[in-house]
Amino acid sequence: MTNTFKNKSDLHLARKLWHFIGVMVIVVFFNILNRQNALLALSFFTALFVSLDVLRQMYPTLNNLALKAMGPFIRESERNSYAGTTFLLTAALIVIFFFPPNVANLALLFLAIADPVASFFGILYGKDKIVNNKTLQGTFAAFASCFLISISFYFYFNIMTERLLMVSILSALVGASAELIPIGKIDDNFTLPILSSSLLWCIFYFFGGF
Repeated sequence: MTNTFKNKSDLHLARKLWHFIGVMVIVVFFNILNRQNALLALSFFTALFVSLDVLRQMYPTLNNLALKAMGPFIRESERNSYAGTTFLLTAALIVIFFFPPNVANLALLFLAIADPVASFFGILYGKDKIVNNKTLQGTFAAFASCFLISISFYFYFNIMTERLLMVSILSALVGASAELIPIGKIDDNFTLPILSSSLLWCIFYFFGGF
């Protein structure tokens, strides 16, 4: 009997928890290791996971084993295509490699928290669709969570605190927009942290965050 997995429109709490924990583990190790060691560790795990993800597309037996092992976290759309974790790990590696630590940390926190929060509220309460299947309610939840993350982050690390409210609102707009706006058919686990990092870098640059 073929297993049936969750769809994107399902609440899928196990996947959201997996997403949150996975990204937060990356953030923790990025901050307790020096940058070089963090990149080496993340490169190793990314290469390992991506290789397995590619191989399972080629070998049905391996794919069946992977689907059984990752069943609670897999979507139906990933049965015969690449997993969202592949895009997430690749994006995290790019963000940590190319962007300053504070920018990378904030973008990864957006990915860890705002993305699943937006999905949660969008699925449960979303009534007004604005872009594809994204809803006004989900986008507002993303904005609110990004604002709370930003204002806490800037205050705790004493970054741009003389203009705390302004930069927190702008950062929240960045996070909500990155979660909302689709870039072709690219997985949002890839586009969200990279787009967020690029725009957050601009905020840091123009408002003296470096």
